[in-house]
Amino acid sequence: MAMTDLLSAEDIKKAVGAFSAAESFNYKKFFEMVGLKNKSPEDVKKVFHILDKDQSGFIEEEELKFVLKGFTPEGRDLSDKETKALLAAGDKDGDGKIGAD
Repeated sequence: MAMTDLLSAEDIKKAVGAFSAAESFNYKKFFEMVGLKNKSPEDVKKVFHILDKDQSGFIEEEELKFVLKGFTPEGRDLSDKETKALLAAGDKDGDGKIGAD
């Protein structure tokens, strides 16, 4: 399954472009811009599984660094600071990874 099976290619392009500058990534705005806020929990889980490159059931810090590339190959890598902020926002139990729930 490709990301564009779930989200609009145009929305992905706009969102990735909006955060192309280093240190500009805002996960709340990004996920809103790509349309995830309007998706069902099932569709959000499908996006999660696409981003979970090693299919471990979790998105670890190393996978988060490349989250924009998970939406489109043209995406940039997140900085360490941006990656840690995204991990902190999604890691509800403090285990250093984000689960699908």
